[in-house]
Amino acid sequence: MFKIFKYSFFDLIRSRWTYIYAGFYFLFTLGMLMLSSDLSKVVISSMNVVLILCPLIATMFGVMYYYNSREFTELLLSQPIKRTSIFTGQFLGLATSLSVSLLVGAGIPFLMFGVFGSDQAGNFLVLLFNGVVLSFIFAAISFFIALKNEDKIKGFGLAILVWLLLAVVYDGLLLLGLSWFRDYPLEKASLIASVLNPIDLSRVMLLLKLDISALMSLTGAVYRKFLGSGVGMAISVAVLLIWTIIPTLGIRRVCLRRDF
Repeated sequence: MFKIFKYSFFDLIRSRWTYIYAGFYFLFTLGMLMLSSDLSKVVISSMNVVLILCPLIATMFGVMYYYNSREFTELLLSQPIKRTSIFTGQFLGLATSLSVSLLVGAGIPFLMFGVFGSDQAGNFLVLLFNGVVLSFIFAAISFFIALKNEDKIKGFGLAILVWLLLAVVYDGLLLLGLSWFRDYPLEKASLIASVLNPIDLSRVMLLLKLDISALMSLTGAVYRKFLGSGVGMAISVAVLLIWTIIPTLGIRRVCLRRDF
């Protein structure tokens, strides 16, 4: 598995799309830092981009890489190699390459402007952590969907649909539900709903870390009470890791049950 991971990682890290992905983060972050000397504002602006772009790119890359590497995968399947090792190695190579692109592209400009010499170092690290975790989560989801669907168009469509549901539709439905039942105490329900969505959970973690949860009024107070403590942050990290593990186990289950 490590050899397959190594091959997939270096194969993807040499791709021009990987350079474009890292270059976008580099230019965007550098531009924001040159426009504003307030690192906290730049972290907030970067948060809005990372929480949408990381899941989207991981979803698209995951599906495309699986379908475009079919011939190489068929060659590996003809060898005495475990199927779980093949697909797990490819998934880890993909997710790691995307994470490295994020870390390099967004990290270098912050380092150039001395983020570790400021009070925003912790917020910066939380931002990168959430971006990396979301890359792993959505790469695993897209790989699982592609493994389940031989039809390329269907697999791509389902993967994008999952991203749309979690990144866009979920928040709209949540706000609609809170509006309909605004006369009822829904703070805990909104907390549970946010935890069930990795993108929302990452956003809440960053808002709490940036100490701007007051913008969410009473709901923000509930978030701070349950997730603002050390135990709450540990629970948030554990939930994000569970979000990573579940689709990874799904990949393993498909590999064991499917006759390739």
